Amino acid sequence: MNQNMDAKVDAYKEGMAQMGNELPRVTEAYHAFTGECFADGALNAKQKQLIALGIGLFANNEICTLYHVEEAISSGASDQEIMETAAVAAALGGGHAMSQGVTRLRQALHGKKQIQ
Repeated sequence: MNQNMDAKVDAYKEGMAQMGNELPRVTEAYHAFTGECFADGALNAKQKQLIALGIGLFANNEICTLYHVEEAISSGASDQEIMETAAVAAALGGGHAMSQGVTRLRQALHGKKQIQ
């Protein structure tokens, strides 16, 4: 990653460390929870990091995106796997807009025609 990206991830980690001083029980519980979520299971750590990366992209969460791309690489993800994750996130985003268009908008248009 470039220095700007590293600085953002470092700022997140520093913020979490400060939170640990201020709310140690909450921070410990959060780390225990996320540690379990990302531990190997039916899905391995790399797969879980790629899922988190895709969600971070879809949610437009810059820090999560940067953090999870770093973690995905550390877990052995290839550039190709990371870019395919981005493509799936893009498909989900497009699918989200399309699903709303063919359901909610159609309902709204249908309702408007009934009023006129």
